[in-house]
Amino acid sequence: MKLDLQLRLRQTIAPQLIQSLKMLQMPILRLEQLVRQELSVNPMLEEVDTAEETETSTPESSEDNQDPQLDKIDWQEYLGEDHEYNYSRLPRDREEFPEKAVVVEETLYEHLSEQLNLSHLASREKEIAEYIIGNIDENGFLTIPAKEISMALDASEEEVLKVLAVIQKFDPVSVGARDLRECLLIQLQERGLKGSLAYRIVAEHLSQLDKKSQQQLSHIVGVSPIKVEQAMEIIRSLNPRPAHGGFSKAAIPIVPDLTVERLGDELVVFHNDRNVPHLRVNTAYRELLRKGKSSEDTKKYIREKLEQARWMVNAINQRRTTMGRVMEAIVEQQGDFFESGPEHLKPMTMESIAEKVEMNVATISRVASGKYVQTPMGVFEIRYFFNSGMTTDDGEELTKRAIKRRLEGIIKNEDLRSPLSDQEIANLLKEEGLSIARRTVTKYREELKIMPARFRKKVRPGPREKEQGSGTD
Repeated sequence: MKLDLQLRLRQTIAPQLIQSLKMLQMPILRLEQLVRQELSVNPMLEEVDTAEETETSTPESSEDNQDPQLDKIDWQEYLGEDHEYNYSRLPRDREEFPEKAVVVEETLYEHLSEQLNLSHLASREKEIAEYIIGNIDENGFLTIPAKEISMALDASEEEVLKVLAVIQKFDPVSVGARDLRECLLIQLQERGLKGSLAYRIVAEHLSQLDKKSQQQLSHIVGVSPIKVEQAMEIIRSLNPRPAHGGFSKAAIPIVPDLTVERLGDELVVFHNDRNVPHLRVNTAYRELLRKGKSSEDTKKYIREKLEQARWMVNAINQRRTTMGRVMEAIVEQQGDFFESGPEHLKPMTMESIAEKVEMNVATISRVASGKYVQTPMGVFEIRYFFNSGMTTDDGEELTKRAIKRRLEGIIKNEDLRSPLSDQEIANLLKEEGLSIARRTVTKYREELKIMPARFRKKVRPGPREKEQGSGTD
């Protein structure tokens, strides 16, 4: 054991920076909740309407305004790996920014595919499994016979049934069942009830359950009515539609933080914070502190609440200023989008906006994350406007989203009897001046949740195939 001294520098984050960071990160609904909560616990804060605030503003109140130097704060520098206020770090690769629909949850196909990737099936078995998963409906039932799958993939029916049995043990249990009877039997088997009375009733008398009374059923199976009732309780606890309702969620309300409107020949950015209380520091408590007649404990309490109140007001003002400046820079750079629509969205990076408004890139990321803007073209997440792109052979700049839309259009119009491979799609795009590698086409197709060519015919049949049934050519 020994004692030694070390001299080192350690950067700590100030409470004011914590408050500013938290405010900047919050969407408008969360901000409103926080402000109202702070109003209820801090007597130094009071709510005023906008008109009153304008009339009573004095030079003295300017001390509560935002500090312009906060725009240049390097949040990543302040937030170390071990700090409790460390938020998710900015992705290094701009291609990795997620492009998600507003309220989309994981689909059944994605859920099963993820489990398939973690399984230990051989390559050929995974190919069969992908085909099976692609033909499972929203309730969790397989929509085509195993024989048809074997014919489509040139595999034996035994191979298909072997892989199907593996999928039926995925979560949710009995997904991929071909009918109700098989669905219920799989669930009973997974509960360890194979060979039980409930299993026997489902296996042999399922079609009679809605036609026979329990007394009649007890005579048929040769057991007492009490045991039949116990078995029926087990059967009622089973899920007749294993995937139904498990992969959808109620829509989350979205309130845009900002609004972009056209006034005359200009596009103007407005803050949509009319429901957020406008705050000011309560002057009555200030006077109480200045008179000096209060006890030391009272003065200490007032000073603490006063400081918290000033931090709150400053952080809200700073949030408004930062978000307004960032959105104005976006509108200036994406003018064609606001004039003509999403097809004219230009490639734009957070670095370019950060340089334009003289802020840190991490600050731009937090402005864009989880917050929305109302535009003449609809409501968009602010992050939507940041995307990489490429230049065509003619010198035209296209965004990643524009390329995806073109890829989606090619697949939508393909001949379903002979779907295009990723290489063929890449060749078509190259003819249009877009030199994209096959692996990039594959990546974009997977991000669009479009299945490979060999599966598209069965998963997305056209009108003619629907009329003819699900038979193979």
